[in-house]
Amino acid sequence: MKIVTSGIQPSGTLHLGNYLGMLQQAVQLQDNSNYRRFYFIVDLHSLTGRYSPKEKAKEIYELAVDLLASGIDPKKSTLFIQSHVKEHTELTWIFNTITSMGQLERMVEYKEKVAQGITPNAGLFDYPVLMAADVLIYKGELVPVGEDQLQHLELARDTARAFNQRFGKTFPEPKAILTKAPRVMSLNNARQKMSKSLPQGCLFLTDSPKVMREKIMRAETDSYTEIGYDPARRGAISNLVMIYAEFSRLTTSEVVKMFKGVGYAEFKKELAELIIRTFKPFQERRVRLVKNRSQVMKVLEKGAKSAAPIAHATMEEVRRKVGLI
Repeated sequence: MKIVTSGIQPSGTLHLGNYLGMLQQAVQLQDNSNYRRFYFIVDLHSLTGRYSPKEKAKEIYELAVDLLASGIDPKKSTLFIQSHVKEHTELTWIFNTITSMGQLERMVEYKEKVAQGITPNAGLFDYPVLMAADVLIYKGELVPVGEDQLQHLELARDTARAFNQRFGKTFPEPKAILTKAPRVMSLNNARQKMSKSLPQGCLFLTDSPKVMREKIMRAETDSYTEIGYDPARRGAISNLVMIYAEFSRLTTSEVVKMFKGVGYAEFKKELAELIIRTFKPFQERRVRLVKNRSQVMKVLEKGAKSAAPIAHATMEEVRRKVGLI
């Protein structure tokens, strides 16, 4: 049985890009009996930026609610909070001793944040090492990721290789399970990735049907008269066609053919209703779960208790191999 690991950061309300990226894939992987799945809320990662402690606690809890409402099933997957299994940080320190400064300085995401004027702290710099520990503490073999996280996963592979070469075979070199969905772009600026920092172009999973309709109807298109799919030249309408294809389980070509001769307004109406229907069960489950904090916390506590012995066994092996007593 292969080990699948995936961490989700609590950084605010989930949106369409999150769903079509990691989340939908994580739910679908639950149907494969050949996998054992560890899904965790990476609360420690989320401390590297500015935040309100009160809001952070709320974000962590609401992400747990969103994951359960989305279809993460505690009977099929181990769901827990990263900081509740202490071995994640202990393994990070061990990995720090075999990771060079140069490896971390080459991380594109770190360089991008520095270029944006963000004052980096040691946690932001060391973020990829904690990611490697998140995967390898469970000896993860497969990691569902988007293309923007491939460099971090490559560091996890390098770390596993370096540890094995120095201390003996211990960790697998994890491989990516790339999401099949293309990157979801902003509804009102197809040149930018959908992001909660651009709320008018971002479709949140918790948006009401009314708000979803309004955002879709206002979505950017182009000056052509027919639906088409050409991401290079017609990015805005192609983004909407891709979203429709993902939710209808059709190809983009089939969507274009289906709406041949149909105007943009009618296409947008159909797209809005499709999204609203898809997320209705999620929103109904979410309302119930938000009111039942004890149930949600029990799931997280049970998940941590299930994950902890595996993490503990890995650290026992690591301590012995590196010479700690």
